[in-house]
Amino acid sequence: MSRKIVEIGERRLALSNLEKDLYPSYGFTKAHILEYYRRISKFILPHLKDRALTLKRYPEGVEKVSFFEKRCPSHRPAWVKTAEVRRDGGERMTVCLVNDLETLMWAENLASLELHVPLAKAGSPETADSMVFDLDPGEEANTLDCARVALIIRDLLSRLRLTSYVKTSGKKGLHLYVPLNRKETTFEDTKRFSRAVAEIMQKNYPDMVTAKMAKKERKAKVFIDWSQNDSSKTMICVYSLRAGEKPVVSFPLAWEELENSAGQDDPEKLCVMYSEAVNRVEKNGDLFREVTVKKQKLPHL
Repeated sequence: MSRKIVEIGERRLALSNLEKDLYPSYGFTKAHILEYYRRISKFILPHLKDRALTLKRYPEGVEKVSFFEKRCPSHRPAWVKTAEVRRDGGERMTVCLVNDLETLMWAENLASLELHVPLAKAGSPETADSMVFDLDPGEEANTLDCARVALIIRDLLSRLRLTSYVKTSGKKGLHLYVPLNRKETTFEDTKRFSRAVAEIMQKNYPDMVTAKMAKKERKAKVFIDWSQNDSSKTMICVYSLRAGEKPVVSFPLAWEELENSAGQDDPEKLCVMYSEAVNRVEKNGDLFREVTVKKQKLPHL
């Protein structure tokens, strides 16, 4: 096993197996993955900060077995920050907090290609910082169908004086976020509100949308998964890589870009590769920044 000692800030970190090809169909090694996360770190860290990280690890690459790791590994360095959270059964669990570049590089050295985080911070696990609409295309639907649905939801929310932001899932779907960032907002509030919106959409656009989870209801439609608004659920973090044939990123989009794409026939145009992701944020900054700071209040429906 090859090892390389690097200095990041005041930390010394041993990186291993840098030559291992973790996206073998594309030729993307662990060294490439570490370099991607290093370059994107300034933009992803605010979205990881103080949130209980769930690592999705692919030690032998995206074509082999993967596993989720919610507990912070016991072999972590002493300087990795952690938090104690309660699971549904009341059991306490130690989780990793990725608040700096050193910890991000340590996590990526574990082949944690995907980084998943809850919609709440570890210190306030029942306070929903955002509400999310997870738009998932069923069979015979695609990302462009999700784009059309996202634009309708955006306009509906706008009439309720709620600003929303959208990102790709890194697969076929889209994630529409409504920042809230108010201490009094509960997951019960966001789940009730998002379900109501999903059911309104289903009623008014029955040929496009379903709010029902059953697979048989999703054919040629977009499923609006409102159930993600739950303290026990996680979402793929913005700027995280996704495990697939190619190193695609969950990436924020400007609404204008979504409008332009929705009228076209090429869903691949909404697929953002790692290199394009880095180039875009270095040029345009973090289009998802407001999700972490903008304060909004859910109206009563």
